[in-house]
Amino acid sequence: MKTASINVTVLPQGEGLALPKYETEQSAGMDLYAALADGEAITLGALERAMIPTGLAMALPAGFEAQVRPRSGLAAKNGVTVLNTPGTIDADYRGEVKVILVNMSNEPFTVERGMRVAQMVIAPVTQGAWVEVDTLDETARGAGGFGSTGTR
Repeated sequence: MKTASINVTVLPQGEGLALPKYETEQSAGMDLYAALADGEAITLGALERAMIPTGLAMALPAGFEAQVRPRSGLAAKNGVTVLNTPGTIDADYRGEVKVILVNMSNEPFTVERGMRVAQMVIAPVTQGAWVEVDTLDETARGAGGFGSTGTR
């Protein structure tokens, strides 16, 4: 497994919270924590969304991105997920990392300080370079998309 060093600044609202970490040896994502004030809570009703602060700003190395993704347990057990998934944090962004949570269930869901609300995956980036051509090579699939291969 490769490791990328990431410079991180803990913002005042993130003081006292753990830095994101991998929960198992081969985890791809590290958990992000809600950096709400002590005693503060955000309750999401059905279909409501909110920006949840993490209290972290970082400097990713050039050639990398951070992807913010849902936590499977929150989604399966509570119907809470991350909008704009995966959310991309570019290497040149220096603001606070925030998570857009949405409650897809019919029951209210409350976010409290220190709750693990999302996971972040660090990934290499490949930038594309367009080459304009008159025609594209033929394939068996052709222009078939959106269900063209069926469900079975």
